[in-house]
Amino acid sequence: MPQHSRRAFLAAAVAIPTTATVVGLTSGTAQAEYAFPRKLREGTSGSDVKQLQIRVAGYPGYNSVISIDGEFGPKTKAAVKRFQAAYGLAADGVAGPASFKKIYSLQSADNTPIHFTYGELNKCNSSWGGGRVSAATAKSSAFRLMWKLEALRHALGDRPITISSGFRSVSCNNAVGGHSSSRHLYGDAADLTGSHSLCTLAKRARYHGFRNILGPGFDGHGDHVHVASGGSTWSAPNCGV
Repeated sequence: MPQHSRRAFLAAAVAIPTTATVVGLTSGTAQAEYAFPRKLREGTSGSDVKQLQIRVAGYPGYNSVISIDGEFGPKTKAAVKRFQAAYGLAADGVAGPASFKKIYSLQSADNTPIHFTYGELNKCNSSWGGGRVSAATAKSSAFRLMWKLEALRHALGDRPITISSGFRSVSCNNAVGGHSSSRHLYGDAADLTGSHSLCTLAKRARYHGFRNILGPGFDGHGDHVHVASGGSTWSAPNCGV
């Protein structure tokens, strides 16, 4: 099905309840473009709420994160409102047809955001194995990370962001001199360069759900900005972070 036709089909699907299956993320698992089966608002729960949380996790606000737990609480509502505002939608915190249509326009057939791919997040191997977590967990973490990166990219004017390094197995990490506890070993980290200054990337990342931000002024990070969903350190002294 052509891309525009698939988008139209999915946009129409939000008005009709479905039994859309949550997509498997492990290597070799069949995947289908996810369609939300119902309107979601504060107080709802379920696997579809979790899928929504993944897609709005890049909009938690400054120095905050939202839990991917399938429970639509106040933080999820606030993230939905920020997502809606970012794309010029009515910011009511209720995820309905207009919000889903926008999500579908940002979503590739494998459910990754349109500006990032699994290949960009894993230049180490094709299996996602050999890290500190299972291959399935590493790939799932990369999937969630990509949606945060999509939010960061949009906030910076939709200009390209380049990923110089993503998931690493222990052997790949050792080969590049990575720290033995690097978040790259967990699949939830990316090193960024691109059309923005490194300080612009480091400063803006503080608003998009990254617990770990390392950049200029932090040892070994003078030529890139490291962001990760896991970790707890922000340090880019040359940028005031």
